[in-house]
Amino acid sequence: MIGNIKILVHQGKQYIPDVTKAQIPGIFRGRPEISMEIVDTNALVDLCPTDAIATNPVSIDLGKCVFCGECAFAFPDKIKFTKDYKIATNQREGLIIKEGDPKNIVLNPELIKKEIASFFSGSLKLRQVSAGGDNSCELELNACSNVNFDMSRFGIEFVASPRHADGIVITGPITENMAKPLQICYDAIPSPKIIILAGTDAISGGIFADSPALNRSFLEKYKVDLYVPGNPIHPLTFINGVLELIRKRKSK
Repeated sequence: MIGNIKILVHQGKQYIPDVTKAQIPGIFRGRPEISMEIVDTNALVDLCPTDAIATNPVSIDLGKCVFCGECAFAFPDKIKFTKDYKIATNQREGLIIKEGDPKNIVLNPELIKKEIASFFSGSLKLRQVSAGGDNSCELELNACSNVNFDMSRFGIEFVASPRHADGIVITGPITENMAKPLQICYDAIPSPKIIILAGTDAISGGIFADSPALNRSFLEKYKVDLYVPGNPIHPLTFINGVLELIRKRKSK
């Protein structure tokens, strides 16, 4: 017993006390900032491997961005990636960051289904489907439940069966071979249910976009409730995005 107490005192708190104010060390790249600096926009666009950068005005689509940082390396006065990990949103156009726009990425409360806060604010069970993923986002989703991030303290957990789930988390670009299993899984989840896209591949196809090996027709049939960008996603991005989606809001 004394030995266990000594270990606890030595290690301190293993979990992040406040996931909304955590500081991410290292080379993490979060929400980009684009200045009004005049640069060679053609050269800037050509740098991006996924066509995430557009012009007039210069913008970066985080749904396509793989966060390689090449644009920031080549044009440091134009583009800077911040440590802001709160980049999940519930509208696809909300992932487009434009030059001179300092605003943070937020969820549009008017687009959130009323049932979500009513049924899931205290407990949310999710079934994760790797639809052709490379296991990077899948690893980060696993990390959401470890002792550091401890997502389960908020009542958010991954379950093994879609029958026990309230929603589906999709990773990967959705390959042809995974299109039918994804549909079967979604159909097995009882209503009301939510759809979360986790990672660049799931949101846009990433570097595999327009490949004949993909079948993304599933996304044409249903409304996506949350987009979580990243390549791979960061656990704090996922947790904060889900918490913002399910939190109770005061009715006007």
